[in-house]
Formats: sequence, C-alpha cells, structure tokens
Amino acid sequence: MRIGLLTEGGYPYVSGDARLWVDRLVRGLDQHEFDVYALSRSEQQEDEGWVPLPPQVNRVITASLWTAEDDGVVHGRRARRRFAECYGELATALCTGTSGEPSAAEADRFANALYGLAELARDEGGLVGALRSEGAVRALERACRAPGAPRTAREARVPDLLAVAAHLENALRPLSLDWYEDDGLGAVDLCHATSGGPAALPGLLAHHFAGVPLLVTEYGVRLRTHYLSAAESSPAVRALLTAFHGRLAAETYGRATIVTPGNAHARRWQERCGAHRDKLRTVYPGMDATRFAEVGESPECADADTLVWVGRVEPAKDLVSLLHAFADIRKDEPKTRLRIIGAPSGPEGEAYLGHCRALAAQLFPDEADGPHAVGDNPVSFEEIGGPELPTLADAYAAGAVTVLSSVVEGFPLGLVEAMLCGRATVSTDVGAVVEVIGGTGLVVPPRNPRALAEACVVLLRDPERRARLGAAARARALELFTVEQNITAFHGIYLEIVSRTPVRRVLLDDAGEPLPFAAPAEAHVPGRWTGPTARVVARGGPTWAAGPPVRATTPIPATEGA
Repeated sequence: MRIGLLTEGGYPYVSGDARLWVDRLVRGLDQHEFDVYALSRSEQQEDEGWVPLPPQVNRVITASLWTAEDDGVVHGRRARRRFAECYGELATALCTGTSGEPSAAEADRFANALYGLAELARDEGGLVGALRSEGAVRALERACRAPGAPRTAREARVPDLLAVAAHLENALRPLSLDWYEDDGLGAVDLCHATSGGPAALPGLLAHHFAGVPLLVTEYGVRLRTHYLSAAESSPAVRALLTAFHGRLAAETYGRATIVTPGNAHARRWQERCGAHRDKLRTVYPGMDATRFAEVGESPECADADTLVWVGRVEPAKDLVSLLHAFADIRKDEPKTRLRIIGAPSGPEGEAYLGHCRALAAQLFPDEADGPHAVGDNPVSFEEIGGPELPTLADAYAAGAVTVLSSVVEGFPLGLVEAMLCGRATVSTDVGAVVEVIGGTGLVVPPRNPRALAEACVVLLRDPERRARLGAAARARALELFTVEQNITAFHGIYLEIVSRTPVRRVLLDDAGEPLPFAAPAEAHVPGRWTGPTARVVARGGPTWAAGPPVRATTPIPATEGA
C-alpha cells in the first residue's frame, strides 16, 4: 500500500524528534511505499540535510513551520467576509473552550472553522496574510469581549491578543500547503502522522478533502508538552492557547481511524482529551537491541561498586537529588562510585551541569588513600565517545546499577537501554517508568534522596538480586521494546485500517465512461490490478453517481491510482 508519512521536526532530517523510530519503521516495512511529507522546525535543521533514504521512499515533500511566505494574494470583499466568519468562529470556539469541558456543539464549531479556513486557502489563497492581518486580531478581541466569555479571556490585553494571533498563524500554516490534491495526499491509501499537533493537520485535511484514513502515533503527547512549556505566559494567553491545542487534539483523535499511544501514560492523556478507547492501540517504541547484545549477555563484567546515570543533562533529570542521595550512599558503602554520563541539553543544560559539578565538589572533596596519593572525587562527569566510553553500551556496562532520578519523564528510553544491557535499575516513579520496568527494578518517589539512596544500597549489597533483576529486565525489554515488535504492530495496524476503508477511486475508460468495478478490494496491494487504459479522476466516493466526473489534469498510472 501507499503510505503518506507526516512528520514534524524529525524524519527525514538528520536531527529532530522521532527520527530514529520512523527511520526503522520505514526500513522495516519495505513491502509498502512511502511518501514523506515533512514539516521542518528551523533553518539549521534544513541545512543539516536528510538521512539516507531507503528505496521504498518514493518522494519527500517539505515545508517549514519556522517561516511562511505570503503568497501575495489580496482577498476581495467576499473572501475577506469568508475569512472573518471562519476566524471569528475559531476565536469564539477558543473563548468558550477556556472554561470546563467543551460541548459537542462547541467542538463542531471549532472543526467547521478549521476546515473553512482550509477551504478558503485552497480556493482563494492568501491565508497567511489574512492570519497576520489586523482583522484577525480584531476578531480575536471581539470573541474575548463577547458576553459570556470567561474572565481569563476578557482580561486579555493587546500584547496577549498579538501573542495568541501569532501563535495561531504559526500553528495553522499547514492549512495553506498544496499537499491535498489527487497528486499529493489525496492519492495515498493511508496517512500516518508521527505526532499530534501540526504534523496531524495535513492528515486531517487529507481526510476532509479526500477521505483518506488517518493513523496518529504519539510517543509524547503534544498537549502535555504545551502545558509544560507555556508556564511563563500570561493567564489569558495560556487559557486561549490551551483551548486551541485541546480542541485540535480532540478533533485529531475524533477523525483518526486509530490512535497509537506509546505507553499507558500517553494513553491516559489521550483519553482525557477525547480519544475513544476503541480507537486506541498501545505500540511501544522499538529499540535496536543488537548494539546492547554483548553487554546484556555478559552482565558479570560490570563494576559491582559503581552506579551509572545516563541521559541528557537538564534540570528535569534532577541530578541534584541524585548527588544528595549519593552522599547518603557513601556513608553506608564508602567504596561506591557514581558515573554521570551524558551531554548537556542547550544553554540551560550547560548551566545545570556547572551547578551539578560545583555541588559534587562541595559534597565530595577529592579523597586520597594516603598523604602521598592524588585525591580522587567519587563522582565523575563524562560523555560518550571518549576512549573509556566509546559507545552507549559501554556507558551502561560501566556500572552494576543504573539510576534514573527524573522528576518529569515521558517514555524513558534510557531505562529500556539499561534493561537491554541486563542491568538492575533504581528509578523514580514518573511518566511511564513503572509500565516499562514491570517489576524488574526498584521504584521510589521523585525528589526523595533518602529513598533513592536506600534502594541503591539494597542492590549494591545483594549481587544475586541484581543478577535476577537484570536478567528479568533484559527478557522483558526483548519481548516488548524491540524494533521487530514495533514494525510488526504497525504492519498489522496498516492492514486493519485499509481493510476497513473502501477503495474510493473513480476510474474512467478511454470513452470517458465510469468503471465502477475497476478498483477491486486488492487494489491496496502493490501490483497492477486495473487495465492500462483506466485513469484516476477523483477520490472521496462514487461522485459519478451524482454528476459528471471531473477528469484528472495529469494521468496517474493504474497501479498508483488503484
């Protein structure tokens, strides 16, 4: 079948989120064809280029989210009135959605406004300029000042309105793309959005315009990310943007045929945002287990007196609590060492790493065995790639116990890596940690250094228990979190969706007459199933039954259109 793969800030770019699992998915499903529709997040990401693409990727079509050029179209009176009605309805839906759960009528209002703007962009163009116009800000202001609007919306001032309008213009840029015709997403059998938010918008429009089924995969729920990142905005901005992202998430989950959360933590968020349970299929992210095989099969090589932390250095990882816990560990087990392995994440991570180094120097002055020996700090800060730790597997092999001390975590990939290496783990109870380890490691409350220290001491003193937990962890990871299980799950989901979706192609013969049985059920399977003279002219149902068919401007091969 032909898959329209929708990405944002990831595949096929060298850097970005979700790049690895999407690349593994595409390479693993080589029996299918993929058209990649990629939204980039920055100019730097575009300059870095793409990863090598396998032959099953037919084409890559890109657009940027970090900038959008006005197409120069100036709306006439009718188009301006049409935009004002749609944008006003959208703004009203956001204001009524800032307090309590939205009703079905309010959800319909948001959806009608969203698709109305998309239809305006397709018919008239000029949507980018309209979203940036003073009229958009005034429409937003009228909705906030309307009777019945909640207090948070009424309190919005001019800077708040400008900030919300700018955010909406950025988020709605996919509406202006020319991806939704019969030679684009209208020609695929299935749209697979690799995240929610902007990446799912093209899938919503392909479903709206052409009836293409939509599959949405979320390993990190975009609405949750918005909640965490919008803390510094004013209450009015937070309320309006939260309403927008919540409505968009609900519309995405409602229109999608199947939604695949990456864990139960994400699944709970999706259910809270309106996803129906019958649509949800949990599919864990797939890890490449081969690079950890050597370490996982020889756990005895670990240093029994060493704790290891591996990850990106940032405040959410709470290394401060880990260092304080290690101070308690050293009181009970003086020979223990702690290796913190990872690079800082951005300027904030650099500052946090400096703070942690200073704290380690304060808590653990360099110790020496004698008056003539060089002092040594029991805490070391290292990065992967040096002579001592050339690979990620070597990092986990450096210690007998792997520690996760985070206060915020989605799906803990580092924990899965440690499990594949056969390591016993001590983790804080955040995100999907408990779901991942499933009883093969110790779990303590977050921000509790004493509990973290006690759990580590228990495992340091019991090598047999460490070995049992490590073996059980590796077996669990190999069963649930490998690339193979991920690919198998998505292959089955693809077939399930397509088997439930009728073939919506209208084919004409040379005389221009419709061929109602020219697209059989097996048309989704690669191969030539229709005659060489048939041509695709539409998608979205048997429109020839209601009126004369519209000829396609460019003939499409029968195997591609079938």
